[in-house]
Amino acid sequence: MSKAEGFQINWIKLRNEETNEIFWQEAKDFSDQSQIHEITLPTCILDMKAVSRELSFSTVEELKNFRLVHTAKFKGKLLEQMNFSMGPVKKGTSNVWISSFIAAPESQMMPAKVLNGKVCIETDFYDDTEKFATSVIKLFYSP
Repeated sequence: MSKAEGFQINWIKLRNEETNEIFWQEAKDFSDQSQIHEITLPTCILDMKAVSRELSFSTVEELKNFRLVHTAKFKGKLLEQMNFSMGPVKKGTSNVWISSFIAAPESQMMPAKVLNGKVCIETDFYDDTEKFATSVIKLFYSP
């Protein structure tokens, strides 16, 4: 079994870091590379100072140095790229990985109507230098 076949995202939750309130969650395998996943977020996310992403995943194979590269693109052009490293993950386990995202200054933010359907989050999953999966999520916004 390949690492990609043995890897699964169980669910994702997004929280307002100031209030700890969950404002979006979905139990779906976003690591399924056969499609572009679409999600609808509340527009209030654009007013939050910081958001945390809780990512529950399972792996059949051991990951010696689990990491991911999170890339946000607007109309296909790079907005930002962030690297996250978790380290070793035991085979046959389920884990939750929490990452924080700090908002850009208000002067650099675009309104939801401009961003709607034009932002994609591409997440590449690695074991050290070996990329074994990619997830693409297209963002939509709703009041």
